[in-house]
Amino acid sequence: MAFLSVSMERISKTQIKLVKSLQLKKYRDETGLFVAEGEKCVEELRKGFELVHLFINGEADKREAIHVSQTQLEQMSGLRTPQGVIGVFKKSEHSDYSEYSENSDLLLVLDGIQDPGNLGTIIRTCDWFGVRTILCSPDTADCYNPKVVQATMGALARVQVHYLDLPTFLKSTTIPVYGTLLDGRDMYEELRSEGVNELKSKAIIVMGNEGNGISQAVRPFITHPLRIPSYPKDAETSESLNVAIATAIVLAEFRRQG
Repeated sequence: MAFLSVSMERISKTQIKLVKSLQLKKYRDETGLFVAEGEKCVEELRKGFELVHLFINGEADKREAIHVSQTQLEQMSGLRTPQGVIGVFKKSEHSDYSEYSENSDLLLVLDGIQDPGNLGTIIRTCDWFGVRTILCSPDTADCYNPKVVQATMGALARVQVHYLDLPTFLKSTTIPVYGTLLDGRDMYEELRSEGVNELKSKAIIVMGNEGNGISQAVRPFITHPLRIPSYPKDAETSESLNVAIATAIVLAEFRRQG
């Protein structure tokens, strides 16, 4: 491990109870804290969040760490197989998102993404493609859900996630709004078409719910409906793509065209 020295301090029952409680959104909201597991994930999150507690099982060398037994680790962990390191962090104090950053070229909007694994993968994908801001509808999964945090592998330290009323935000923007719809236009043809390259210098990309797609409240604001074509064109295939995979494909094409 890359850790520096283990404290002789013992973990308390109160601390164990606190860490376990952070599996639930109610207590994350009440305390302003969230939990992450695994050395890699914890170390990455330290770059963007304040570390409150660090618990380690086994040999380690971090001065601020509290050594815990395997039993104690299992009591705190939300994983079937605990990874030996648990960190408790303060949630971000980012103010409510009000305007599109002048430093951003792409903004991702998530409308009703409910699966924590999907949200975590999307955040990690945004980190890879340099998308630093995600706007979510209030019914999108909590980005501090331990399953989301685990799936991001630390990318949450570099990607800001905000929750707000999407129709209100989209109504006020003059930026082109792209959205994936089953009845949309072929994405590759649309992004190659004349005039669209100029619009892509700033763009909002909307991805919808796993089962229902983009909501009826948000659809009227889509100025460029896109569809990821299947291959070959007329072959029988699945009804749709997983939303995390679809997001990766769309972002990759925007970056390639840009």
